[in-house]
Amino acid sequence: MLKQKYIKGFGELSRDERLNMLTEITQDKEAFKNELKNFRFSDSDLQNRLERISENTISNFFLPYSIAPNFLIDGTIYHVPMVTEENQLVESVSKAADFWYNHGGFTTVEIATAKRGYIHVTWKGTTEELESLFSQFQDSIKKKFNDIINKLEAKSVKLNESWLSDMTSEIENYYMFGFSLETGNSMDPELINSLLDYLAKEIMEIAEKHNSGKLSIIMAVLSNYTPGSYIKMKVECPVSDLGEFDKSLNGKEFAEKFIKAAEIGQHSVSRAVTNNKGIMNGIDAVLMATGNDFRAAEAGVHAYSIKKGRQVALTDCQISNDTFSCWIKIPLALGTTGEIVKLHPLVSKSFEILGQPDAKELMKIVAAVGLASSFGGITYLITRHI
Repeated sequence: MLKQKYIKGFGELSRDERLNMLTEITQDKEAFKNELKNFRFSDSDLQNRLERISENTISNFFLPYSIAPNFLIDGTIYHVPMVTEENQLVESVSKAADFWYNHGGFTTVEIATAKRGYIHVTWKGTTEELESLFSQFQDSIKKKFNDIINKLEAKSVKLNESWLSDMTSEIENYYMFGFSLETGNSMDPELINSLLDYLAKEIMEIAEKHNSGKLSIIMAVLSNYTPGSYIKMKVECPVSDLGEFDKSLNGKEFAEKFIKAAEIGQHSVSRAVTNNKGIMNGIDAVLMATGNDFRAAEAGVHAYSIKKGRQVALTDCQISNDTFSCWIKIPLALGTTGEIVKLHPLVSKSFEILGQPDAKELMKIVAAVGLASSFGGITYLITRHI
C-alpha cells in the first residue's frame, strides 16, 4: 500500500477531482478509477440526485435488492423488499413466511407510535421552583403548540404528554424535560429536533420573565429509545403442523426444542444478544430498502432488550392446548415520508411494491420480517445435524 497523505479541502472538490486525488494512493491508478466510475449511474440526473443523500461521494456502493414474498399480515399479503449482504437470510424469511401463510399468517397483538424527545438542562435552584416553572411552561405550550407546528409545516405532529425528570442523583443540577410525540408518517429527526428547539426557547423565555438565571439549556434532542413506539406480533399453529416446516423432527419434537431454545434466550445473555441480532438481520434489511434509519432501530432495540439488569431475547414462545405460538415485542419508530423517499429511486419503488403503507402498516411489515427471521434462525439451529 502506498503512503497516504493529508488531503486539504477534499469536500470542496468535484466528484472526479476527489477520485483523481484518491488514485494517488493506489497501485493501479487507471484500474482503480475506472472500476469506481463503472459503479456510477449513466443517467447523470439520477446520479446527482443520489449523491444529495451524502457528502464527499466518489461512486455508489451496491447491495442486492431482494424480495421476500407472501407475508400474510393481518389478512393482507405483502411481498417485502429487502437489502442485505447476509447470506441465506432472504431464503430463510421467505420459507418462514410461506409456512405461516398456510397457518393464519402474522397477527398484530399491540401497536403504539409515540416517539420521545428531551430538553436537557441544568438548574441552580430547588426542585420545587423548577416544578413550578415547568407547570407554567406546560400551560403556555397548550396554547402555542399549534402555532409552533404550523411554523414547522408539520400539522401531523401531536404532543401526547410532557414531564420533568429529576436527575440530580446522577449529575449535579441536572434535569430533563421529556416529551411524548406523535409524528404521523414522518420520522424525520430534524423535524423533532426543530420542535424541541422551539420548546427550549419557550421554557427559557418563561425562566427569563421570572428574572431567573438558574436555568441553562444543555441540548434539545430526540431519543432513539422509543418504548412508547412498539409493536407485538405473533404467529400460531397446531403443534403437530410444525413437522411440515422441517422434516427432521416431528411437530412435538420441534416445538419442545424450539421452546427450550427460546427459554435459553431469556436467561443467557450470550444467546440473547445473538437471538436479537438474528431479529435485526431481517428488520435492518427492510429498513434499508425503505430508507429508514436502521442504526436508530438497532440502538433502540438493544436498549429495550436490557431487562432484569441484562439483555434478554425479544422473541418468545409457548405451547397451550396443543397450539404453538411465537411472538416478538419490539420498539420501532419508522417513517414513510422524507427526503430519502424522494431522492432514492429504489426506496420509492419499495413503497410502491408494499402498496404505499403508512407508518403503522410499515411497523407491522418490519416486525413480521423480524419474527420470521428469528423463527428461521432458531429453526436452523435446532434442526441442523451436528
